[in-house]
Amino acid sequence: MSEAVNERSGVLMSIRGVTKAFGSNVVLKGINMDVKTGEVIALIGGNGAGKSTLMKIIMGIYDLDEGEIFMAGQPVKLGKPSASLAQGIYLVPQEPMLFPNMTVLENVLMGFNENEAELKKRLQKHMEELGFTLNLQRKASTLSIAEQQLVEILRGLMREARLLILDEPTSALTFGEVQSLFKVVEDLKRKGISMIYITHRLTEVFEIATDVAIMRDGLITLSGPVQDFTKEMLIQGLLPTDVEVSESGHRAYRPVDYKNTKPVLKVRNFSGYGFSDISFDLYPGEILGVAGVVGAGRTEMISTIFGRDKTLGGTVTLDGKDITGLSTKRILQEGINFVPEDRHYHGLFKIRSISSNTTSALLNSRELGKVDMNRRHQREISQQYADKFRTKIVSLEDLIGSLSGGNQQKVVISRALSTRPKVVILDEPTRGIDAAARSDVYGIIRQLKEEGVAVLMVSSDIEEVVELADRAITIFQGRINGEFSHDEISQDALTSASFGIGHERVVAK
Repeated sequence: MSEAVNERSGVLMSIRGVTKAFGSNVVLKGINMDVKTGEVIALIGGNGAGKSTLMKIIMGIYDLDEGEIFMAGQPVKLGKPSASLAQGIYLVPQEPMLFPNMTVLENVLMGFNENEAELKKRLQKHMEELGFTLNLQRKASTLSIAEQQLVEILRGLMREARLLILDEPTSALTFGEVQSLFKVVEDLKRKGISMIYITHRLTEVFEIATDVAIMRDGLITLSGPVQDFTKEMLIQGLLPTDVEVSESGHRAYRPVDYKNTKPVLKVRNFSGYGFSDISFDLYPGEILGVAGVVGAGRTEMISTIFGRDKTLGGTVTLDGKDITGLSTKRILQEGINFVPEDRHYHGLFKIRSISSNTTSALLNSRELGKVDMNRRHQREISQQYADKFRTKIVSLEDLIGSLSGGNQQKVVISRALSTRPKVVILDEPTRGIDAAARSDVYGIIRQLKEEGVAVLMVSSDIEEVVELADRAITIFQGRINGEFSHDEISQDALTSASFGIGHERVVAK
């Protein structure tokens, strides 16, 4: 490939015919891709499409089997991370990789040999651009997922890469943090820095990207300028060739009969660490969305309802029975189950099989009894949910770690639903799930509603709450400050209330 040609076309990196296989499993089947200077390519694709493998090849973590990679027209060998870093390539991972016992400052500046005072000046500038005011002396172990993600982004910005790879950078960010990140992306783009932006949020594609590329089954099957696509075209491109996208995307809305139905869950003046005086009702067959910024107290509230944290005041009743302060095991037995935000720390048994993970919540249930004594029933239940969620698996006996992140999340959700709960609590249920799989999960959530299950759903994705919720509440600084009927729910209304602006709520009695 001619360097002069690349200078004229402005191509920073070219990928030609790249393949990669692990044993008999061919993951990449001949990838061709160009990244121009100052271009933001949104790379989207289903879990297992090969996105992570391609990025690991670009970062030198994996070596390619066949094909070539060019930087500014010159062939390069990126067989180790140091070679990629030397070429000005930096990957910001989806799952933070910080040293928990080190400070934010130490994590960001690790590996630099420059003057520390100058480094701090550069870091402060990047933090101001992000609107990020975190104490640099805090230990990484004290950071939320959103804060950890921002530290990872700062690491990349500090290294002034020519090509910055952002892997799901907004998956745990609030609306304000996302807008700050987008501003930084625009600034970097104007400076001529190229970016590969991996995302499952299709609205972000149209907001931030110049181009889009869709990966499916180890190939880039569709690519081009963003203005040439619609959201429906992207969704269709992600789906298997025999699946069509419906016009509406979901069934007609079926309202909850609030007048003639009693709440299944009542929360009154409920207080705990990070929240206080929370009151609301949840009805059978209702999806109650809980919106708010990261740190508002949403996750702390639902964790305390589920018995993971200490109750400081108030009551929680399930079908008229007081379950306040019960252990998680007891609450599970009473009929509430929980899908945690962080599947890696709270949702998976990493050295167990997919089947064992799916059915582990049934260990003490009457339905399954001792799992090891009834493996056939265990496999039947696991296969049922794998089919419903279109989970990409080779064998139910494979380790859960063999699955992509989105497919792992599907297993975590399957486990919560396997106990047939009266109430299911979902904390960021589609975090890290691709657009096609997200549609599957939405369908499952709506099916729970049809079956009369009550769903309490915490989500930082306002569009998700708008899409699914029958009612919504917003939490601001540990208290409910807004309650919205189905007709009142909108992205603008929820966003405003999440930041303490606007809506009055009717207090549940």
